[in-house]
Amino acid sequence: MRVSVLSIGDELLSGEVVDTNAAHIADRLYEAGARVFRHVTVPDDEDAIVEAILELAGSSDAVIATGGLGPTPDDYTAQAAARAAGVPLELSQEALDHLARFEERIARPLHPSNKRQALVPRGCRLIPNPLGTACGFTVGIRGAEISFLPGVPFEMERMLADTVLPALGKRLPAPWRRITLRLFGIPEAAIAERLEGALSGGGPVQLAYCVKYPEIHVILRAAAADAALLETTAAAVRERLAEFLFAEDGDTMDCVLARLFREKKVTLSLAESCTGGMIASRITAMAGSSAYFLEGNVTYSNEAKTRMLGVPAELIEQHGAVSAEVARAMAEGARKAAGSDLAVSVTGIAGPDGGTAEKPVGTVYIGIADATGCRAERFNFQGDRTRVRSITTFTALDWLRKHLLTLH
Repeated sequence: MRVSVLSIGDELLSGEVVDTNAAHIADRLYEAGARVFRHVTVPDDEDAIVEAILELAGSSDAVIATGGLGPTPDDYTAQAAARAAGVPLELSQEALDHLARFEERIARPLHPSNKRQALVPRGCRLIPNPLGTACGFTVGIRGAEISFLPGVPFEMERMLADTVLPALGKRLPAPWRRITLRLFGIPEAAIAERLEGALSGGGPVQLAYCVKYPEIHVILRAAAADAALLETTAAAVRERLAEFLFAEDGDTMDCVLARLFREKKVTLSLAESCTGGMIASRITAMAGSSAYFLEGNVTYSNEAKTRMLGVPAELIEQHGAVSAEVARAMAEGARKAAGSDLAVSVTGIAGPDGGTAEKPVGTVYIGIADATGCRAERFNFQGDRTRVRSITTFTALDWLRKHLLTLH
C-alpha cells in the first residue's frame, strides 16, 4: 500500500519548527504494516497545497496531511482540500457543536474566528478531535483516501491512533514485527563489528541502525510470518551487545532506572555541578520517584561545594574543582547530608571557556558513593556546552543503572 505524508506550514520550511509529526506518522504506519512512500512539505499557500494534494493523490493509495486547520487567515488547508476535491466548503454542524462543547469545557467563549474550523469540504468524513478545537476530515480524491489532521502534535497523534490508523488497518497486510535494542557507550562501527555474521544478508530479518544521540538503536525487522526467526536473531544480537544494552523498544533509561530503584529498594541523592540539575530533572520526571530520590544539590560554585557538601576548601585548592578527589568528596558529602543509600556526583568543564591543556573543555568527573566506599572516573567528552552536559547526564544515569544491577 502506497501511503504518503503531506506536511503543511511555513514554520516547517523556515526551520522554526521541527516536523516531528511526519516521523511519528511514519513510525506508526510501519508498525501497522505500511511504509511511507513519499513525504512532501509545502508552505501555507493555498495553490501549493492544492498542487501537492493532487500530485500525491495521483500516486498514492492514501495520504495523511497535517497542519493548516487553525482559525487564523493563513490556515488554508480546508479550502485547498475542497478545491482539490472539486467540492465547496460548507459549515459542518457536527464540527461546530464540537467547537462549542470544547470551549465550554474550558470556560472560554467561542470566538467568531474559531467558526472557520467548522468549514469542511462537502461530503467529507469528520475525524473527531478529543483534545482540541479542530476536527479533522477525510476526503476521496483521484482514488486516494486523504486524511487531514491538525498540526498540533498531541492532537494529531491521538486522532491518528483513534481514527486514521484503524481505518487504514482494514486495507493493510499483516504488520511487520520490529525489535529495537537501545545501546549506550559503544560507537556504531564497533556495533557492526560485533554483529558480523549474526544476520545473513538478504534474509527475512532486516537490520538497521539509528543514532539518537547519545543512544544508538539497533533495529531488527521481519514480516509477521517470520516472528520466530526474529526472536531467535534478537537473542543472538542481545548476547553480542549485552554490555551496552540498557533498554528495548519504547523503554527508556529513565524507565529502567525507576524500575531498578523500586526493585532494589535503595535511596538516592545527587550532587551536580556542570549539569546544573539535569540529572535530578530526569530522575524526578518519573512518577513515583519520591519513593527513592531524597534530594539533589546543585553546587555550582566552590563555596557551595564546601558549604552544602562539606568538601574541604583545601581539597579544591589542591586538586581543582574538576578532579576525582572533589568528585568523590561531593558524592560522599551528598550521601551523608541526605542519609541516602547511594549518591552520585558530577563536576566538569562544559565550556566553551574554562579549559586548560591538562583539563580541556569536556573534562568531566563522575563519582558514586555507597556504604562500601566511593569511586570516581574521568571522562573526556566532545562537543559544545549542550552536548557535554547532555552526555554527562546520560553517562551518570548509566552508571547508576549498572551499579543497581550489581545489588542483590
